[in-house]
Amino acid sequence: MLEIWGRSTLKGHVQISGAKNSALAIMAGALLCPEDCRLRNVPSLMDVQRMAQILAALGLKMEQHGDVLDINGRDIQQSQAPYELVSQLRASFFAIGPLLARLGVARVPLPGGCAIGARPVDLHVRGLQAMGADVQIEHGMVHAYVSGSNPRLKGAKIYLDYPSVGATETLMMAATLADGETTIENAAQEPEVTDLANFCQAMGARIRGAGTNTIIIDGVKSLHSVEYSIIPDRIEAGTFLVAGAITHSELSLSPIIPDHLTAAIAKLRAIGAKVILESPTCVRVIGANSHVATDIETLPYPGFPTDMQAQFMALLTLSEGDSVITETVFENRLRHVAELNRMGADIRVKGNIAIVRGVPMLSGAPVVATDLRASAALVLAGLAANGKTTIEGLQHLDRGYDNLVGKLQNVGARLQRLKGDKEAESESASLNTANLGG
Repeated sequence: MLEIWGRSTLKGHVQISGAKNSALAIMAGALLCPEDCRLRNVPSLMDVQRMAQILAALGLKMEQHGDVLDINGRDIQQSQAPYELVSQLRASFFAIGPLLARLGVARVPLPGGCAIGARPVDLHVRGLQAMGADVQIEHGMVHAYVSGSNPRLKGAKIYLDYPSVGATETLMMAATLADGETTIENAAQEPEVTDLANFCQAMGARIRGAGTNTIIIDGVKSLHSVEYSIIPDRIEAGTFLVAGAITHSELSLSPIIPDHLTAAIAKLRAIGAKVILESPTCVRVIGANSHVATDIETLPYPGFPTDMQAQFMALLTLSEGDSVITETVFENRLRHVAELNRMGADIRVKGNIAIVRGVPMLSGAPVVATDLRASAALVLAGLAANGKTTIEGLQHLDRGYDNLVGKLQNVGARLQRLKGDKEAESESASLNTANLGG
């Protein structure tokens, strides 16, 4: 449980951690390399621990020291990822591409994660089939293999019906060791896709066009050892920008990549907050005395990110006028509305559209987080509310924010985390089974 006493003014600097969605994909990408990989700027997150457990179960050796993670993929002992781990982490499905490319066979359970939408794996499956894999789905398990005397995937032209980040990353990794050239059209353009491509290129992969809607991969025979630093987390940075605005405070954040925050910064400025780029890696937000309504529609990058929708909804509950938020990416991503309304917000939902009517103030209340970004939105609402807010469901927060409570305390927020016996036992068990060695 998290207790927050609202209405404190925040001030100071926030250190932004490495990107969760980059780290998870790049850790899976280490499966492609039979040598040592050293990853820097790895965030300390429950999802990263779970991915480490999955890689360890496949036979990879890992050591972690602070934000540095050493991975050795010389000996992959099995091609089947364990169900009990994969069921908790959707990103673990990324392993199917590298396993198939490296071994010619992979058995990966259908994935889990936040219950924010269907997010089917059919785009991954059709792409792997186009590259010559036989893929069968039985009893919740995806079994993929390449038959023949040379069990290597073949280059192919692939068109994605939707620019799925997961499918783009899975197929790009699979193509790095394939025979011939692979073209992925209508590819996702998110910065995390580009980060994964840069990581693979640093290992010797030949990839062109990452960050555009067409990615071309020329397969190579093998990849080599690498040391690589993960990009800053644009969603964490965006969350702290909103924290500054919603508390009418001034915060600076670094390191950041300004281009990755274009959509979020544009909306903050439209609402009335000041956002100043102080250097190529540092941004400052200054919240206004009052903010005004704006409309938001979530879209694939470079559009407004679905991962920032809940946090901006919290801000818009206290902005003058009516805002319309349209969620186009995930169909179940408005479940935080009921919890914000418990705190005094005035939000109505119709299908995938939320109409937010600004109110003068929010009141602290007991609320429950329903997914990762919803938990961040409730923390932001609690920072701005009158009185005390208590938030349950912190396992969602731990999945995607590295020391959020500590970082907020460092800039003047009044909040504390209370651990129950069950949570302490669960966390201890999780750390004991991570098998990181460091």
